[in-house]
Amino acid sequence: MTQVTVLTGVRRRRDWTDQDRLEILREAFSPGACVADVARRHDVSRSLIYLWRRAALRQVQETFVPAVIEDEPGTTANASVEEPEAAIVLDFADGRRLRIFASASPALAVAALKAMR
Repeated sequence: MTQVTVLTGVRRRRDWTDQDRLEILREAFSPGACVADVARRHDVSRSLIYLWRRAALRQVQETFVPAVIEDEPGTTANASVEEPEAAIVLDFADGRRLRIFASASPALAVAALKAMR
């Protein structure tokens, strides 16, 4: 059975909420998913899904925070406090600081970076 959606009135396009778009993107680009199948299931064009993905990636890239690596320990403002030497120190624009030590496992470092989003 074929389903037809009739859009009437002045507006002839559907408005997708950001939450709907994000859910469709998660479903379309999850491991083992086929974008064409997801597009058919949600009655949306495949090209529109890729357009949404490009826009979402641009937003994520705009919020990228550069990492600052200090060569010499003790050059920070809190040099008087004794702390183990961090391998990576990330200072965020909102004042948060993330220190990743050399002894941290890769899984812990990834989890910490995801939590800072």
